[in-house]
Amino acid sequence: MSEIQSLKITDVCLLVENIERTVDFYTKILGFRLRRRAEGFADFHSDGVTLAAWELDHINRHCGVSNLRAPPKAHKTAIAARLSAPADIDAMHQRLLGKGVVFVSPPADYLWNARCAYFTDPDDNVWEIYAWYPDGPKHDFDTSETAN
Repeated sequence: MSEIQSLKITDVCLLVENIERTVDFYTKILGFRLRRRAEGFADFHSDGVTLAAWELDHINRHCGVSNLRAPPKAHKTAIAARLSAPADIDAMHQRLLGKGVVFVSPPADYLWNARCAYFTDPDDNVWEIYAWYPDGPKHDFDTSETAN
């Protein structure tokens, strides 16, 4: 019997209410380049992981996935994007504020040794932009110190 292979995440697909609104936000506000566009679906260029959006009514019609809407401000997903340096968080925060993005919290330093800021997309999916301080993350279990 072969071992079960661990899954490798290749795509993250957000279930959204309005694909046009989503495409506008991700291309015009966050600067993603559209890769594919079909009825009720879009995906965007990203390094390593594909970011996709699928309209709830479309996935319901074709695949039977529920199209039940969450109430406003009910956060369902969190996506993180790592920037190179803590100062980049403040610069990105200012750039996105200038485009009308509403942040949940301003940039701040967190006890896990990172500078982070949080905002939401039009479907209330939470986005975190973060950068590690030079010492890197605290409590990292993927190190030789804890490997047995």
